[in-house]
Amino acid sequence: MTKQQYDVARTDYEAKKARYETLARQRSATSSAADVSRQRISQSEAGIELAKAMVDIAKLNLSYTVIVSPCDGYTSRKEIQEGQLVQHGQTLLDIVDTSDIWIDANYKETQLRHIQPGSKVSIKVDAFPDIDFEGEVSGISTATGTSLALIPQDNSAGNFVKVRQRVPVRSDFAGDNSPENLSRLRAGMNVECSVKY
Repeated sequence: MTKQQYDVARTDYEAKKARYETLARQRSATSSAADVSRQRISQSEAGIELAKAMVDIAKLNLSYTVIVSPCDGYTSRKEIQEGQLVQHGQTLLDIVDTSDIWIDANYKETQLRHIQPGSKVSIKVDAFPDIDFEGEVSGISTATGTSLALIPQDNSAGNFVKVRQRVPVRSDFAGDNSPENLSRLRAGMNVECSVKY
């Protein structure tokens, strides 16, 4: 091999070696840039997840600002004003449920012998004496009215007078009642009901 051929081969080798090292550095730099991009992507994904969580919390907090009535009906007594802050458990207003109408009649304990759930009831409303309503006993209380009183009677001192207790009996309007007549009824009206047995 001549000196000229050696120099050409050596120069070609060093040029290719330099080109190889340049490409290796570029590859390393590209790999580092890819790693940085991957880190940025993972950071961005974490930011997106955090933003989604914040949106969910905001939706939840927004849902707390809406108070939904448990039933359809009419409001009767409003105890809150617009702009007032509401506390947990605070009474806002009373709602009279118009879809569920019933009567609580307090019968003497001696009258309960023949009364049972499902018994037919004849109902006369004082406000509409010419209309006869039909009903059905839906439940009998498991306690007397005085046992659930705010200040129950205490006979532990020996002063005992036997008093017939009253037991609440719930009757629902059932049977052949006109919807028009039922719509005229109001909460708290006086009625006379007779259980048929």
